[in-house]
Amino acid sequence: MLLDRDGTLVEDVPYNGDPEKVRLLPGVRVGLDRLRAAGLRLGVVSNQSGLARGFFSVGQMRAVHARIEALVGPFDSWQVCPHDEADGCLCRKPLPGLVRAAAVELGTVPGRCVVVGDIGRDVTAALAAGAVGVLVPTPVTRSEEVAAAPWVAGDFCEAVEEILRRQHAVQPAVRPAVGRRGGTVLVVRADSAGDVLVTGPAIRAVAHGADRVVLLCGPRGRAAAGLLPGVDEVVEHPLPWIDPDPDRVNPAEMAALTRRLAAVGADEAVIFTSFHQSPLPLALLLRMAGVRRVAGISEDYPGSLLDVRHRVPPGVPEPERALSLAAAAGYGLAPADQPTLRLRAEALATRPGEAAATGPDGYVVVHPGASVPARAAAPQRYADIVAALTAAGHRVLVTGGPAERELTERVAAAGGVDLGGRFDLAGLARVLARASCLVVGNTGPAHLAAAVGTPVVSLFAPTVPFGQWGPYRVPTVRLGDATAPCRDTRAATCPVPGHPCLAGVDPADVVAAVRVLASPG
Repeated sequence: MLLDRDGTLVEDVPYNGDPEKVRLLPGVRVGLDRLRAAGLRLGVVSNQSGLARGFFSVGQMRAVHARIEALVGPFDSWQVCPHDEADGCLCRKPLPGLVRAAAVELGTVPGRCVVVGDIGRDVTAALAAGAVGVLVPTPVTRSEEVAAAPWVAGDFCEAVEEILRRQHAVQPAVRPAVGRRGGTVLVVRADSAGDVLVTGPAIRAVAHGADRVVLLCGPRGRAAAGLLPGVDEVVEHPLPWIDPDPDRVNPAEMAALTRRLAAVGADEAVIFTSFHQSPLPLALLLRMAGVRRVAGISEDYPGSLLDVRHRVPPGVPEPERALSLAAAAGYGLAPADQPTLRLRAEALATRPGEAAATGPDGYVVVHPGASVPARAAAPQRYADIVAALTAAGHRVLVTGGPAERELTERVAAAGGVDLGGRFDLAGLARVLARASCLVVGNTGPAHLAAAVGTPVVSLFAPTVPFGQWGPYRVPTVRLGDATAPCRDTRAATCPVPGHPCLAGVDPADVVAAVRVLASPG
């Protein structure tokens, strides 16, 4: 746990070098005690430009820190940026240097850290390092900072409560086995490739407790299903009530699907769905196929269709949402595993000819396409981004699927290398694994980049919540207008003329974001 100092732990007294002026904010002592009792190590990450400006000395600052520790107990790490805004350092928030340094001192990685702060630069620094960012607003917090934050808590105690709840949901304490362990478990994720990828940690949790895992997915997720560790067999079948352009439900096809599910011989099933989907239609088919135990997330009354009816608060990241269902069904990650996205190791082995197509490692990938139009910036905006990155000295590869060749050709003409239609999903994963950064909207390739550990400049259309669908536990810079009128509409096609959430993205900001994410400091 990493905490901002002024405005988060103590009252924000500008350039304070006087221990007598230290005043704890409400709930801080109780919250920190709870975090320590849960076994979490604590650190502070704080900008203190008053040092550079001569308002107080290092000794005075340390006296302030000693006073804070006298009031709330010791911290395991203090990381302070002593620079002014104009010094050009790599540690001053919103840059990620302090978060990275604190993680090193605490013996961990940023992806296992949570940063709590009161202004946008605290959250931006967390995301750029690959950590989780929690915003606890105060009267000085700007409304646009609140809108852009992936996770907002009303006060410090509320933040602590939710942090501990999510930690338990993702990695629950040892509990008695629920139902039968071992055997065959059917897991279901019937959406697009990105949806299947974010379910990967939950599928690994199920695989840790089962002898065999069979994944039922739709045609849009089949390529991703084959990349996930823990999956022994894939059953592909369209589910018309989930597909975006559904056909009528065909009774003969549903009967055939029921027979296929019966042939799997599953002892139990775990149905992973998105927020807007009910697991109950499929649960009915599973009951007809003879599956004895079924788990799913449901706000509806399930009758006897679900043995485990799980509920999840809104806004939880999709990987954690799925993991919490796996935990409710009695499955947890292996002790050495972490709830990050991951692919099969063999899927990332370079294939003949790929290196020649991409050139040396360290390029920037720009992926201008998206699964729905509302999540993509205009082609000319992407072309301007490619031109700006090329002018800044980056080698840029432009990627896209076979149906996006005209788009990638247009965007790459601004100075990039056109790889449109050259790679399938596994090939794109290998291209991303060798990249220094990916520039993309909120779409499947962002989750693919997270699965190979590649930083993401996310041109994020706020039609869906960033905290739920943003790149998970990978260094990220979010760009785009989080307050645009399309916010939370779930629209597939932008309902606002001019697509303002992404139309205003400045290519210079993309270049700056790539510089931050590619920096080793």
